[in-house]
Amino acid sequence: MFAELIPLLPDRLGDFAADVTVERIRRSASQASRAELIDVATRALDEPWSTIFASDYLEYTKNGNRSRFEALYFARRLKLNALVLGECMEGEGRFLAEIIDGLWLICEESGWQLPAHNSHVRGGPRTPLPDPQKPIIDLFAAETAANLALVSDLLASQLDAILVARISSEIDHRIIKPYLSRHFWWMGNGDERMNNWTAWITQNVLLSTFLRPTDQSTRRAVVEQALKSLDAFQKDYADDGACEEGALYYGHATLCQFTGLAVLEEAAPGVTGALLRENKLRNMAEFIRHMHVADNQFFNFADAPARFETSGLREYLVGKTIASPSLQAFAVDRWKRSSKHLMQDEWNLWYRVQTVLAEKELTEARFTPPAKVDMFYPGIELAIARDDIFDLAVKGGNNGESHNHNDVGSITLYKQGRPFLIDVGVETYTAKTFSPQRYGIWTMQSAFHTLPSFGGMMQKDGEGFAARDFCVDFTETHAEISLELGGAYPPEAAVRSYTRTIRLIRGQHVEIIDDYDGERDAVLSLMTVEKPRIAGNTLVLGDLGSIYIEGAEVPTIELIEIDDPRLRQSWPDTIHRTLIPLKGKRLRLVIR
Repeated sequence: MFAELIPLLPDRLGDFAADVTVERIRRSASQASRAELIDVATRALDEPWSTIFASDYLEYTKNGNRSRFEALYFARRLKLNALVLGECMEGEGRFLAEIIDGLWLICEESGWQLPAHNSHVRGGPRTPLPDPQKPIIDLFAAETAANLALVSDLLASQLDAILVARISSEIDHRIIKPYLSRHFWWMGNGDERMNNWTAWITQNVLLSTFLRPTDQSTRRAVVEQALKSLDAFQKDYADDGACEEGALYYGHATLCQFTGLAVLEEAAPGVTGALLRENKLRNMAEFIRHMHVADNQFFNFADAPARFETSGLREYLVGKTIASPSLQAFAVDRWKRSSKHLMQDEWNLWYRVQTVLAEKELTEARFTPPAKVDMFYPGIELAIARDDIFDLAVKGGNNGESHNHNDVGSITLYKQGRPFLIDVGVETYTAKTFSPQRYGIWTMQSAFHTLPSFGGMMQKDGEGFAARDFCVDFTETHAEISLELGGAYPPEAAVRSYTRTIRLIRGQHVEIIDDYDGERDAVLSLMTVEKPRIAGNTLVLGDLGSIYIEGAEVPTIELIEIDDPRLRQSWPDTIHRTLIPLKGKRLRLVIR
C-alpha cells in the first residue's frame, strides 16, 4: 500500500512546515492563549532543569522502576516546550538563555532512549547504561529529535550557529544514520507483528528529517524506509481499522501514521491522494469516535485506560484530511470540552504548535455531533452496542494481542455515561509490565475482569487462547452478542464449553447468560466502581442500578484499594470485585 508510492516520488522532495514561523504562531494564538503560554513560560524560568545522573538511568535494571527516571527526562522536554512557546508568543528574547541551556542539556545526554527501551533486540535484556557510540532509536529518542529539529527551525536566527549545527549533528548521529544503516525491530520484517512504535517513531523520523535542510539523498532514503515501515504497520490492522492496543494507543499509532502522511504530502504534493481514499485507512481514522462513551470515558481493553483526554486537534486534522465530518465533529467536541486546549502536558512540540495554529479554526468550527451507533470490529472481535441508557462493549479476540490482558469475553458496560461493569486498565509501567512476569500483575488477569474462573484457574496468555464462534446480531429492538470463551483457558481448567450471550434489549435492560460445561467449580467476577449491596437475588449498586441473578450461590464482595497513580486517573480510591459462584450449568444476570 505505502511502498507503492515510492516510484511516484518526485526527483526533489520539499521541506515540511516551511510556512510555520514564529510570527505565524504568534498571530494565530488568541489573546487568552498568548497570555497563558507566556505565563507558563515565565513560571518555567523559575524551575530548575532536572539533573539526571547515571544512577538514575541504572535504577531500571536494578529494581524495575521506570517512572522516576522518566519524570526527570520528560520534565526537561516539557520545560523546553514551555519556554519555546513562550518565546514564540512574546518575541522579546526573555526565554532564550534558558532555551539554549535546555537544548544543550538534551544534546549532552548520553542517550535519548529510555532505560526501559535500552535494548538492541526486541524483548532482549536492557543494557544498564546507554552507549553513546551505538544509539538506540526508541519512541522518545525519535520524539526528542523531532522536538529539537522544530526548535532549531523556528529559532535558528536567534540561536548561535554552533548550537544549531550541534543539534543537527546529534540528530544525524542518534537518529538518521542508525535509521538508514541498521535494522530496528519496529521498522518491520516480513510477517513480524508491529505495534504503535512503528507509526510513532516513523512520524518523528520524518519530522526530524524534513524540518531541517537535509540533502535530497538522505530525504529519499528516509522516505523509502518510512513507506516500507508504514506498510509493515498497517498490515497488522484488519480492514475494519480497529486498534488492538486500545483507544489510548490510537493516538500513538493511527494518528502518527497520518502525521507521517502529512509530512510526505507536503514533501511530495499529490503523492498520497489515492492512499487517503483507501477504506482501511479511513476506518482506522474513525475508530476513536466509536470507542467514546461520555465525557473523557472510553471503552478500554489491553493497556488503555478508561479515562483520558484526546487532543481533539489531531483527530480534527485527520478528519479534515479524509473529509470526514463525523470525525471532525467528534474532534471539535472533544477539543471544546478539553481542560487543556493547549496540550500543556504534551511532550511532542509539533502537536502543540499545531494546536496554536488551528485554534481559531477549532473555536469557530460548527458541527453536529455524530450519533453513536452499534459497531462490530471482526478483526479484533470487538462488538459495541448502544441505546439511550446503556453503552456496551464485548471483547473476543485472543490473548496474544499487543498490550494484551487476559480478557477474552470480557464485558464493559456504562449506564447513562456512568461506569457499571469496568475494565480496570493497567498500573504504572515497570520492568515487570513487559516481562515474563506480566501476568502476575492482577490487572492483567481474567479474574479481575468480568469473566469466570474454574477452581481458581484463570485464562492463559498466548495467541492460541482465544474466543470462538463470535456472533453479532444488531436489530432495531435488540443487540445480541455471543461467543465461546472456553478456549481461552488452559486444559487444566477442565472447561469443555463456556458460552456467553449478551443481549441489550433497547430501552430496557442488559441480559448476560453464561452456559457452562466443565469439571471444576465456576466463579464469575464482576468488577464495579459502586459497592454492590446484596438484597436477596439482586445486587444493588447505589443509585446506579441493579443486577438480578439466577443460577448462583450467595455472592461475596471484595474491596480493592486503588493507590497506583495511573489507575487513579480513571478510578476513585476504591473499586469492588463481586464473586458469584455458579450453582448449576447456567447463570443469568439482568442489569437494569
